[in-house]
Amino acid sequence: MPNIEIRFATGDDAGLIADLSRQTFYETFAADNTKEDMDKFMNEQFTKEALMEEVRAPGNIFLLAFDAGIPVGYVRMRENNIPPELDDKNALEIARIYATTNSTGKGVGRALMEKCIAVALELNKTTIWLGVWEKNERAIGFYTKWGFEKFADHDFVLGNDRQNDWLMKKKL
Repeated sequence: MPNIEIRFATGDDAGLIADLSRQTFYETFAADNTKEDMDKFMNEQFTKEALMEEVRAPGNIFLLAFDAGIPVGYVRMRENNIPPELDDKNALEIARIYATTNSTGKGVGRALMEKCIAVALELNKTTIWLGVWEKNERAIGFYTKWGFEKFADHDFVLGNDRQNDWLMKKKL
């Protein structure tokens, strides 16, 4: 199994993270959504410029995963977006966790999740949570293996398509 290196991202990584964000989102969801909805989302909400701004914005923590120096995944975490349905306000959100398609099955997701949990514990958080599209069975299975449980639903609009995300949490 490859040795996945995880490091905290800096503002200098904004372009890399934006490109990786767009690549992994498209790889993950393009096959299950219309081209029109994907194009609208990618060109209006998920632009390279907007993603680069997120990296530099306060309240975001970004991690990058590398395999032999090649970027293969990333995470965006944040503390300031706790949903009202979450019974623990001392929580950290995994807003995005993605690995490139060609690195699937190589331990990238596991390495990123381990680091997310370590960061949450370092910040003295008692819960870690995330949102996942209800049709993304692979991701739901991954999160369930890590001990996440569904606690609510949330709308996510992709282009013009209103979709349902499950909100899942794990007590630390």
